[in-house]
Amino acid sequence: MFIQTETTPNPATLKFLPGQAVVPGGTADFTDAESAARSPLARRLFAVDGVEGVFLGPDFITVTKREDVAWDHIKPAILGAIMEHYQSGLPAIETGESSGGHDDTGDEGPDSDIVRRIKELLDTRVRPAVAQDGGDITFHGYEEGVVYLHMQGACAGCPSATITLKMGIENLLRHYIPEVVEVRPVGVNF
Repeated sequence: MFIQTETTPNPATLKFLPGQAVVPGGTADFTDAESAARSPLARRLFAVDGVEGVFLGPDFITVTKREDVAWDHIKPAILGAIMEHYQSGLPAIETGESSGGHDDTGDEGPDSDIVRRIKELLDTRVRPAVAQDGGDITFHGYEEGVVYLHMQGACAGCPSATITLKMGIENLLRHYIPEVVEVRPVGVNF
C-alpha cells in the first residue's frame, strides 16, 4: 500500500491519500480521542502522540497535529497507523456512517428556496474545492440574509480560513443569491 501525503494551507494539518475509499459519499470530523469512539481508524490515529484532530473524507484522511510537535517526528507513526488500519479490514466508521455534509436547517418555510440554492452551490462549487485542501464545509443555517457554515478538517483553524470564508464563499453566494448578505462561521475558532 502506498499512501501519498499533501500539504494543506493549514501548517498544522497534512492530507493523507491511501488510494482507497475512506468514507464513501461522506465525511466525519473528530476533534479529540473521545469523539472517535465510533471510528477504528480515528482511534488508531489518536493513539499517535501529538495528533490533535482527525477528519475523514471520501478518499482522504486529514490529520491535525499539536503545535509543539514536528511533522518529521509523527508522520511515520501516522502512516503506520493508516496502513495497520487498512490491513485490519475494519471499516473507517463502525455505525452511523458519516456526517453526510450538511444540516437540514431551513429546508422548509419562507426561505426554503434560498436554502436549497445555498446548499446546491456549496455542494457543487465550494465543497469540492475545500476537499482539495483536506477539509469540508457544512451548512448550519440561514437567517435574515446570514449563512452559517462550519469548517472542518484542514480548514478548521487554518490561517486562511477567514479569507476563504469571507472573500471566497461569501462573495460566491452573494453573487448567485442576492438575498445573502453575509457568511459567518459556527463552531470554529479563528
